[in-house]
Amino acid sequence: MKVLLLHGVNLNMFGKRDPKQYGTATLDEINSRMQALGTELGAEVIAFQTNSEGEMVDRIHEAFAEGVDAVVINPGAWTHYSYAIRDALEILTVPIIEVHMSDIHAREPWRRVSVIKDVAKEQIAGFGVDSYLRGLRAGVAAAKPAK
Repeated sequence: MKVLLLHGVNLNMFGKRDPKQYGTATLDEINSRMQALGTELGAEVIAFQTNSEGEMVDRIHEAFAEGVDAVVINPGAWTHYSYAIRDALEILTVPIIEVHMSDIHAREPWRRVSVIKDVAKEQIAGFGVDSYLRGLRAGVAAAKPAK
């Protein structure tokens, strides 16, 4: 099973950016924890981060062609306005799990809006790095065929 882990704009700055909201874990630490959990769950986790919206859309298109089994995405600020990323995700026929380190529903009003939410199977927010781990568990569970 392959799970694509997508990190959006500015998330390469985890560990440096607003530790009160996002904690002190770096993106590399998050990716390592996700890959370790993926191994436990029998899933290969492929991580990708970009600050370019077009590159994110291209990577989602590649995921369609590659036949990934699930996507875990933290779109960062694109959560609130990127219809391009939303439309690209909508092309996929696999479970999409939207994750956020902070509780976007308890922050500024504009952060409470997610244009991604309607194409995601689930949205997990407010648990720090655990949001990612919960997201991976949800994605793997949703991608497994029912027995």
